[in-house]
Amino acid sequence: MALTLNNLHPAKGSTHKKKRVGRGPGSGLGKTAGRGEKGQKSRSGYSAKIGFEGGQMPLHRRLPKRGFTNIFKKRWLEVSLSALERNFEANEEVTPEVLHQRGIIKKAKHDVVVLGTGELGKPLRVSAHRFTKSAREKIEKAGGAVTEIGAE
Repeated sequence: MALTLNNLHPAKGSTHKKKRVGRGPGSGLGKTAGRGEKGQKSRSGYSAKIGFEGGQMPLHRRLPKRGFTNIFKKRWLEVSLSALERNFEANEEVTPEVLHQRGIIKKAKHDVVVLGTGELGKPLRVSAHRFTKSAREKIEKAGGAVTEIGAE
């Protein structure tokens, strides 16, 4: 039999009927609806806080604090030469804004470093905040130009 839209169905055993609670004593889930008798968990509106351990000191408070986060840390967005080879034509201008527009980097606010991984077979005019030695050599060897942003 051919597989068509009108005879599609889920695999056997992959779907289950919804549990209908509070529908009388014959259902087995009537009256207390499977919540037991009294207690916090039987009440409506109950929701346990994430990490709550019944009053015991939670794990995240038992463990020691270590290290710190440097809020002045420099973030670099890495771009490889192979990515430039794939996404740009010969003699094109490559800037962080263009890289962001083409989806090669996520955020345009961080500084961009061009890495020398991959090969470059066409001349490109590349502007970035930093270049590795091999990236600079390969771009210039392909007939392109390198401009460091912020180095003026």
